[in-house]
Amino acid sequence: MDEVTGLRPFVPARDFALSKRFYAAVGFELAREGEAIAIFQMERFSFILQNFYVEELAHNFMIQLAVRDVEAWWQKLNAANLVADFAVQPPRPPALQPWGLKVGYIFDPSGVLWHVAETAG
Repeated sequence: MDEVTGLRPFVPARDFALSKRFYAAVGFELAREGEAIAIFQMERFSFILQNFYVEELAHNFMIQLAVRDVEAWWQKLNAANLVADFAVQPPRPPALQPWGLKVGYIFDPSGVLWHVAETAG
């Protein structure tokens, strides 16, 4: 069996240009770009932002971003001023969840919910 080299979700964007600016502000790097998609990465992980939007999909779409220190990541995130710059729902700061992970939540301009979770590895 060949070794898996990646797994990338396709994330919907209501306003493609705004979403690209949002993800850059959050700390993702634009790796490749075309008319209909943009590939963003952070370290060795990536996702594909698509110039496609269905409200029901976007508002039910969730992604977990696992980090070693959610508090440190959160402090860096707050500097981005997401609510004022992108008119998104206010981020929810990290808190210990009943299932045992410390998680903070951010919403992108299309309504996609990101769970920023502290994990051991």
